[in-house]
Amino acid sequence: MASKKVTAAPPRSQGKKSEYQDKEKPAAIRQSNVSAAKAVADAIRTSLGPKGMDKMIQASNGDVTITNDGATILKMMDVDHQIAKLLVQLSQSQDDEIGDGTTGVVVLAGALLEKAEELLDKGIHPIRIADGYEMAAKVAYDHLETICEKFPDPRKNLEPFIQTAMTTLGSKIVNRCHRKMAEIAVDAVMAVADMERRDVDFELVKMEGKVGGKLEDTMLIKGVLVDKDMSHPQMPKSVKDAKMAILTCAFEPPKPKTKHKLDVTSVADYKKLREYEKEKFEEMVKQVKDTGANLVICQWGFDDEANHLLLKNELPAVRWVGGPEIELIAIATGGRIVPRFSDLTAEKLGTAGIVRELSFGTTKDRMLVIEECKNTRAVTIFIRGGNKMIIEEAKRSLHDALCVIRNLIKDDRIVYGGGASEISCSIAVSRAADKISTIEQYAMRSFADALESVPLALAENSGLAPINTLAEVKSRQVNENNPRLGIDCLEKGDNDMKVQHVIETLTSKRAQLMLAVQVCKMILKIDDIRADGGGDM
Repeated sequence: MASKKVTAAPPRSQGKKSEYQDKEKPAAIRQSNVSAAKAVADAIRTSLGPKGMDKMIQASNGDVTITNDGATILKMMDVDHQIAKLLVQLSQSQDDEIGDGTTGVVVLAGALLEKAEELLDKGIHPIRIADGYEMAAKVAYDHLETICEKFPDPRKNLEPFIQTAMTTLGSKIVNRCHRKMAEIAVDAVMAVADMERRDVDFELVKMEGKVGGKLEDTMLIKGVLVDKDMSHPQMPKSVKDAKMAILTCAFEPPKPKTKHKLDVTSVADYKKLREYEKEKFEEMVKQVKDTGANLVICQWGFDDEANHLLLKNELPAVRWVGGPEIELIAIATGGRIVPRFSDLTAEKLGTAGIVRELSFGTTKDRMLVIEECKNTRAVTIFIRGGNKMIIEEAKRSLHDALCVIRNLIKDDRIVYGGGASEISCSIAVSRAADKISTIEQYAMRSFADALESVPLALAENSGLAPINTLAEVKSRQVNENNPRLGIDCLEKGDNDMKVQHVIETLTSKRAQLMLAVQVCKMILKIDDIRADGGGDM
């Protein structure tokens, strides 16, 4: 990311003292840092909200990504400035911690730094600005407690959770079928959630994509989807009441672990070797059949002879199944992963109601679906789309929705979106600033102004007059004492976000505030940049 050059220190020949006599240097460095941070925030500001624009990012290898997810945009952008990299990490922290609100947190941090620059120009010390921001953040943090609402138990009513997921998906590429996507996300989380511990294990939710079909063809499979097919084309395409032997050992004759060489000097020896191999294959197949298994899932491959013997013995098999998929199949079917044929017993078999092959269009691509499993907590979201980019963006969108539902299960308190909570916090911080007698009151008022950058960006991206729209909503919030009033981005004719079902989690809003303030404090306290070894940059 381009940024202004830092002014160099005077030549060293003037002595060490002269380095510290250049009083303009810290100011120039702060200006450079703030400019770099603002450039990053401005780059993704237009992606905020339901009418936000997408960004196309071309990688060095020619791969193209189209997304409006803040964390993805910043992660893939080529950023050189050290301070700009801090904002990239800020967005990543929000993504790792919450999973949503990655664009909003960077827009807020950029606005805070912009307001801080104005205060610095007035001669206010950066430490006093940082302290004022800290005080304002605490006021806003506590105010969110007073305006939040509790959600009902999801086991009794799923509709509010679906509405929250729809808010998250509203700005994504999947928004034309976001009701269905929201239902899939909620059903997936509820299938794997442990409601006693209020926790969700995302290891049990797998996302698979296949190019072709429409986004509307996306489905939730209560089981496991594996991108493999039966090892032989004449094996049955469907196995009912499947009893699976899950193997990590190969269907091949045993070999010494060390390097070895075998010389076959006669036809008789060769035939003996053939017979030995055939016996071993038959013994392996018999060991599997004797346990009562009617399907083999193998991590390794096997040759045509073993494949033919499996077909001859009416034992369908799937080969080259990856490690994570093997583990998921074992969890879903209640089976044990077996490393040796001699360890295989009937108790270690996994069970499923049906295992069937899915085929797609004219491409002859096939996938295997394992359904009606013993452990219903493992689920797969199968995404369809016109091209690879749409599928990847749909995966990112659904991941955000899954994270939001998980956060609601952990903490069931919500605030209303559309900039409503930011405007309400801005009003609360402004009132608190009037009671402060010290110089920090200026920083607190700037913090209140910076909070309004989110509703301003929402209005601007929706094609509305940003200042007029914000002024009207803010005035109504003060007069009606209604913290639910926000920006009507979809122009439904009502500013009440409760009526429009625009819902955000309290944990996400709190994390945005605290993370943005921490980064601003860190940037404001920097007054010099040094290269490793003591040289100027």
